[in-house]
Amino acid sequence: MYMNNKTTPVPVSNDVQKDTDFEVRVLDTVCVNESQRQHPWWHNLKYLAAGMLFGIILVKSEMISWYRMQEMFRFQSFHMYGIMGSAVLTGIIAVWLIKKFKIKTIYGEQIEFHPKQFNKGQIYGGLLFGLGWGMTGACPGPIFAQIGTGAVVGLVILGSAVAGTWVYGLLRDRLPH
Repeated sequence: MYMNNKTTPVPVSNDVQKDTDFEVRVLDTVCVNESQRQHPWWHNLKYLAAGMLFGIILVKSEMISWYRMQEMFRFQSFHMYGIMGSAVLTGIIAVWLIKKFKIKTIYGEQIEFHPKQFNKGQIYGGLLFGLGWGMTGACPGPIFAQIGTGAVVGLVILGSAVAGTWVYGLLRDRLPH
């Protein structure tokens, strides 16, 4: 039996081919921790504010600088490693605190963590992501910050990221998961 997005059992007989895409996505955070509450449209403004604050932090910390990216990939500077390392450490501590004290969302809903299985597709995806990151100096978050600062080339990077996502969607069934 498998669970669908509404977490109800879906019977699978031996004659039916398993939905491998479903198996890969079944424990995605959106499937497990999605809030069931409905809010008015203006509740989304908090996400806009958080995104703007994140963008300002990216700009001020020079995380959107192509030159900083090149320094990192050439091992010429610790700047980017320090920022990313502190972000990872902050995430580790936050997850540990959530688990230890059973912290709930601001709406009182429980947060669940599920182990993820490693697969070879993560290696290929990581290599492609790193190649694109090294060439453009931008990963998904900084693309929007670059565009927001007036770096028009960010639009080309964004278009390429969208095209890559579209190609992945077309080829997903034939790729290793």
